[in-house]
Amino acid sequence: MLLISCPNCGSRDETEFHYGGQAHVPYPENPAALDDRQWAQFLFYRDNTKGAFAERWLHSTGCRQWFNMLRDTVTYEIQAVYPMGGGRPDRAAPAPESGTASTAPDSTTTGTAAPDVSGTGTGSASTTAPEGATE
Repeated sequence: MLLISCPNCGSRDETEFHYGGQAHVPYPENPAALDDRQWAQFLFYRDNTKGAFAERWLHSTGCRQWFNMLRDTVTYEIQAVYPMGGGRPDRAAPAPESGTASTAPDSTTTGTAAPDVSGTGTGSASTTAPEGATE
């Protein structure tokens, strides 16, 4: 099971999310001008990439916001989470100090770090408990 980092709510179990298909698919400028074949191409034909793939996700039981995710379709490694309307991150650049969603420390599997969703690329996260919390 994946642990997905929502840009608004933080890391949550994948059962709280709904997959929305391939990201960055532009809507036709003039859909009325498309013939049936062109319309079918827009509606039903999507890339089936092996490796890094940009996807849309909805946090349906949380903030109900859409976001994009760059995920490796072979290893399920989440390489980046970024807002809708933002450009796709360079997949050649290594993710700064981040692990995969399924190997986050609070996941049911082993691992070290959750993906960076801050947009700053620093990868730093606080490990201290909030004031008043017990350890």
